[in-house]
Amino acid sequence: MKKFFKKLIKLGLLVYGVLFTVFYFDLDGKLLFYVVEPFLVKHYDSVKRKDPLKAVYGMDKPNYEYDVK
Repeated sequence: MKKFFKKLIKLGLLVYGVLFTVFYFDLDGKLLFYVVEPFLVKHYDSVKRKDPLKAVYGMDKPNYEYDVK
């Protein structure tokens, strides 16, 4: 049982050290800024979009009415 708790404490300290390092050097923010954001910008800038200014405006659209009595 004693070995188990020693291993558990060592693992906890290791996880704490890694998380503290990530927090202290803002590694998560740097990852988002330098890796994730450029990837998303590149992806969403290449998406084909329909130009709303070139949409045909038709007067012969169906007339939607409700049966109100």
